[in-house]
Amino acid sequence: MSSRRTTNRKAAPRAPHPEVHRSDRGQWLRAAVLGSDDAIVSTSSLLIGISASSASQGTILVAGVAALVAGSMSMAVGEYVSVSSQRDAEHADVERETRELAGQPQAELAELTAIYVKRGLDVELAGKVAAQLSAHDRLGAHLRDELGIDPSALARPLQAAWISAVSFAVFAAVPIGALLVAPAAVRIPVIAGVSLVSLAVLGALGGHLGGAPLLRAALRVTLGGALAMAVTAAIGRLVGGAAG
Repeated sequence: MSSRRTTNRKAAPRAPHPEVHRSDRGQWLRAAVLGSDDAIVSTSSLLIGISASSASQGTILVAGVAALVAGSMSMAVGEYVSVSSQRDAEHADVERETRELAGQPQAELAELTAIYVKRGLDVELAGKVAAQLSAHDRLGAHLRDELGIDPSALARPLQAAWISAVSFAVFAAVPIGALLVAPAAVRIPVIAGVSLVSLAVLGALGGHLGGAPLLRAALRVTLGGALAMAVTAAIGRLVGGAAG
């Protein structure tokens, strides 16, 4: 008889299909794209500017390697400081919300109810939703719906720092490699061409990972890089001519 017994307990509904949300990649993708794009644009522009001043390959190479090391360290420090400030602000909000929930739980519940009413729920349903979410995870509900903070996706300074540093160092080597293989007569076009192709590929890849149109993502970084290289080449030629 016991084997024939059934239960009225309902199983939790399953998702109809697995979903992949690209916004989950936001933090590390931003650091990687920023580091790699900045590496190619800044290093290639530097090499092209110095090349336009008629400097020797050895001088240009030393400048490129120095730019690689300094740039990767600068990216790491800059990202760490920036993301640490974001993390500090998030933690301050979490601590403040924790104190408010402990000291004024009913007022905070009413505040959460009002948020759901503004989103379109009627007062009675909004009160039930607020009560049930608070019973499950009161702090998490307030962080997400009141402050817009996802407790599982807080800022990670160390992750941003090392990703930016590594991506900068790796992609700064692209224009340096072009410098080493290019004949002196076509040094500037080769560095520019290799760098622009690399920027286009990176832009398209970033667009793919972020779910944006590939062509638009590739064009915006390629055009920006081309402008930076052109301006630096013109300045290098002017300064080199004046110094010569």
